[in-house]
Amino acid sequence: MATLDITGEKFASTIEGNDIVLVDFWAEWCGPCKQFGPTYSAVSEKHPDVLFTKVDTEAEQQLAAEAGITSIPTLMAFREKVLVFSQPGALNAQQLEQVVDAVKALDMEEVHAHVAKQREEAEAAASKPAGSQGGTQDGTQIPDF
Repeated sequence: MATLDITGEKFASTIEGNDIVLVDFWAEWCGPCKQFGPTYSAVSEKHPDVLFTKVDTEAEQQLAAEAGITSIPTLMAFREKVLVFSQPGALNAQQLEQVVDAVKALDMEEVHAHVAKQREEAEAAASKPAGSQGGTQDGTQIPDF
């Protein structure tokens, strides 16, 4: 399957409407992005069950900012609407295959339970008076696009 260019307008519906979505945040002027592009495209051909998308950070600056992109290329992987992987830097074909395989192998019941627990903890912490200490956080954040 070929890669699909997406915009800020289509981003949320793309994530919501597909089981597994990989997103390559890139720019035309970025050397590592240009090196990663053919690898990304070649691996996409091997996984028709995964939607491989690309976001041009120059054309979609607001989306890149909302996604917290500070370095490109950055690869994100979503499964069942949950961000399960995010990493800047170009990957080689073997590394990208490992990411795809790992995303496919996730126990999504466990992932959804973890996300729900984090939301409950965040809501509980938000409802406490200022200055009080809440529970621990593991630093994982699921962006709400």
